[in-house]
Amino acid sequence: MITQTPAEGILKTHDFGDSKWYQVVCGCGNSDHDHSVWVEADDTGVSVVIYTTNTSTFWSKSRWHQIWEIITKGYVEQEVSIVMSEQQALNYASVLTTAITDDKMFKNNRPR
Repeated sequence: MITQTPAEGILKTHDFGDSKWYQVVCGCGNSDHDHSVWVEADDTGVSVVIYTTNTSTFWSKSRWHQIWEIITKGYVEQEVSIVMSEQQALNYASVLTTAITDDKMFKNNRPR
């Protein structure tokens, strides 16, 4: 398989030169499972930040059980998942590689 342009399941939503923002769509079709990926180059290097919507299986636990988890652990466990086809995963890896390279080049070429 080869990477695609435009890429299946990957949408570039913003391009600010030294940073790019992508929407990675979940294969299940539920937009709550989509991930927003921000790739940014700054003075310390390149960072990749992934934003997601967390969900919990609140229906499987009583309210008291969740309160007890917060009291004893300090948090309630939640899950995040995304389903990608083989093609989408390949495109995702390619987009990250390209974005990192582009952001580094933009950062190195801007006037100081």
